[in-house]
Amino acid sequence: MPPRSGGVLRIVFTSEDLALTRVATRTDLLWELVGSLHRLQARDGGGAMGLWRRQTRARLTESGLLASVRSVLLPLAPRGPYFPDFLTPIEAQLGDEQALQALSETPRRRVRAEMELLRREAGLPSAELTDLARGDARAMKRLGRLVAGYRDAVLTPRWPQAESALAHERAILLRHLVEGGAEQLLAHLTPVVRWRPPVLEVDYPPGLDRDIRLGGRGLTVIPSYFCRGRPVALVDPALPPVLVCPLPRRAAASPAATGDALVALLGRTRAEILSCIARAPGCSTSELARQAGVSVSTASEHAHVLRQANLIVSVRQINLVLHHPTDLGTGLLAGHPARGPASFGGRRNTLAV
Repeated sequence: MPPRSGGVLRIVFTSEDLALTRVATRTDLLWELVGSLHRLQARDGGGAMGLWRRQTRARLTESGLLASVRSVLLPLAPRGPYFPDFLTPIEAQLGDEQALQALSETPRRRVRAEMELLRREAGLPSAELTDLARGDARAMKRLGRLVAGYRDAVLTPRWPQAESALAHERAILLRHLVEGGAEQLLAHLTPVVRWRPPVLEVDYPPGLDRDIRLGGRGLTVIPSYFCRGRPVALVDPALPPVLVCPLPRRAAASPAATGDALVALLGRTRAEILSCIARAPGCSTSELARQAGVSVSTASEHAHVLRQANLIVSVRQINLVLHHPTDLGTGLLAGHPARGPASFGGRRNTLAV
């Protein structure tokens, strides 16, 4: 095999790290924000992504946010080797409002340090970024409001498609984690990731070589709709370790959800039960009953049938039974059932939005 010319990110695990490795349970607003800003500055994704860029430009113009996105968000998240870690706080895993609050309340010292790194890499081309570089609290509040407006104008219209694809991918990753532990999960990440125990190797841009020693903190794997190409990690090794992974091709297709054919095959209630498990992998039987609007005993009976058909797996944890879709189950929902046994680059390339 010829040597790789690119860089490599090496994430070093201990046995404790493997035990603490997990899959994000929800779509991360701020990682999708950064990924979408990168897509606006790229020319990738073919005709579908080109259409999204045109629609995004129209929505930003209509909402009055176009100038602020040009002067603040795009230069704050360039497609170069660095953007500030404070843009993607771990609190986003708790919900959108927690994400926006954590962003707005980033400590001044941290903002100044990370903005200085950005200045060295890409410069600070606008007065708004100069205010941020000083760690100005009012500038951070304005940034939080701008991000909220961008979410409403750009991300929310895409959210149903992104959520569906991401729920599909999280279900597959969680199944690997449940069935084979963290090592099976790590071995089934994107093709540019290689699990060579105790090191996870990730292809990085040329000239960028990094080592991250988890040191007993574990790793959170965050599937991302708008992340493309290579996975992304935070720069600051002191922050909670995450690996943001692009959707593989199998999950990027638009799922068919529970159409008439699936209802005819499984029955309406059972199809809804399967859909609920795919939307919320790891849900308990009582949670499943609440989501589907049926009794706990009915939910349990339908889950039993789905389990017998290899469409879900169920795992007991203390006094709870937690349900996960199998590859066959997620494939059936997506309109392309699995065969066989079940088992949202280079330097800055700014788009003139």
